[in-house]
Amino acid sequence: MDSEKEYIPVTVDKSHIITIGERLYTESIEFVREIVNNGYDADATLVEIVVSEDSIEIKDNGTGMDRDGLRQYFNIGSQQKLHSSKSPVYHRDRIGQFGIGKFASLSACERFEVLTKKGDFVGRVVFDKREWEKAGGTWNLPLEILIPDFRKYDGTTVMLTGLNRRYDLNDIEARIIEGTPLKAPNFRVKLNNHTITPRSLTGHKIPFLEGTEFGPVHGEIIILPQTLASTHELGIEIKVKQVTVRRDLFGMETWGKVMARVRGEVNADFLPITSDRTGFIRDTPEYRIFLNAMEKVIEDVKKVLHRITAKKEGRIVSRALNEALHRVYKALYRNPELSPFGAMPVADEEAKGIGGAGLLSEKKPEGIAEAVAAGAELSKPSEPPEKKRKKRPKVKKLTPNAVIKKVKFGQYGVSCVVDSFGGEGPEVFTEETTIYINRDHPLYQRESGKADTHILNLARLITQEIALMKDSKNPRQAFERQSRLLKDAFIERERID
Repeated sequence: MDSEKEYIPVTVDKSHIITIGERLYTESIEFVREIVNNGYDADATLVEIVVSEDSIEIKDNGTGMDRDGLRQYFNIGSQQKLHSSKSPVYHRDRIGQFGIGKFASLSACERFEVLTKKGDFVGRVVFDKREWEKAGGTWNLPLEILIPDFRKYDGTTVMLTGLNRRYDLNDIEARIIEGTPLKAPNFRVKLNNHTITPRSLTGHKIPFLEGTEFGPVHGEIIILPQTLASTHELGIEIKVKQVTVRRDLFGMETWGKVMARVRGEVNADFLPITSDRTGFIRDTPEYRIFLNAMEKVIEDVKKVLHRITAKKEGRIVSRALNEALHRVYKALYRNPELSPFGAMPVADEEAKGIGGAGLLSEKKPEGIAEAVAAGAELSKPSEPPEKKRKKRPKVKKLTPNAVIKKVKFGQYGVSCVVDSFGGEGPEVFTEETTIYINRDHPLYQRESGKADTHILNLARLITQEIALMKDSKNPRQAFERQSRLLKDAFIERERID
């Protein structure tokens, strides 16, 4: 094959190459990501990575390089991409900035080869580490000019041979997912003939867009379902030009376990990054403005997460309260003399009461809930016409997360409300026929961890208040009445056990 040789000078001190290639990247595979992104910057629509036991080949179908392009390629710190920030074909925001990834490969292999074609120009540059080490303080990379049809189409192939360790395909794929713009149109990356797709998460999505003087801060936060919560890869991905630079918790580390449910990404292309692309230059106005914008976003996420968590907890409380009232109803039916509401109904009323816990509604009554949340009053059940209507109770203002159930005993009934009244508030209190249970109380918090203890504790509090309704002037007799009611409320469970 006819060919002619030229030489390309390496325009950086040898000691700097050692520092860049063997110190900054010893424990990473960042060079693969950067070579793939070089293909993206060159308007490639496909980058193929082939990993074998002793080599890694990265081939793209981009615009390729001519002689001047190769000189720029091996010029660390070249300003070319800063001056030409958009690619010519797809007008992509170019990612590469410092050009150190190719030298980082020196920590991973013995030989680094670049084959590129642009139009009629086809050239190959070989960077042999052993030859380079023998050359002393300076060394010229050999450039081989090949015939135009040596490669069929424009683009660049980078071949790394003589690997000093094996690379796990899953690790490479994870790095590509985070470190390359896979969501960009007209761009695809394949690894050993497998197309790499962007990570997809399911959950409650919170898109956001914050304007700043340096540019937009935008992205999407996802609150994962409880079943998908994980401590693996915690935090929000911070992306610059669609490439993840690092993850950050933005103060969520103080949230406790719920932070494991928060994932997502934020894009801020104006952020200044460090030379190894693993972090940001923090002492800059750009980074401070970014943190201020994210503080607002995270505060909104916290509110949404609280609502979602409270909604789930509300369903759990509703089921437990329903079961507790069901059991209290049965106990009062068996002990009518203990009821402050008079004699219980007979005949088929028992089946009706036991089957539905005597509830007027198994779900939170929307009308009542909305009225209470607005500061209205809960109406007392209708009484016989011959009796004088008592004064309505002074109802507490409830939160939107209040759980309200109402059980009817004959013509009368009692409303039970489980809501937040503060950790220092009473565990339970009653106003007329409305029983309020404080879900913030430490004892309630302790007993609500398991379904059985949760139901038992609610039944204990309800029977305590009903017993006091019968005769609040004699606490000892009230305690005895409560003990009988509580025992009969769970007598069937005891027999089963």
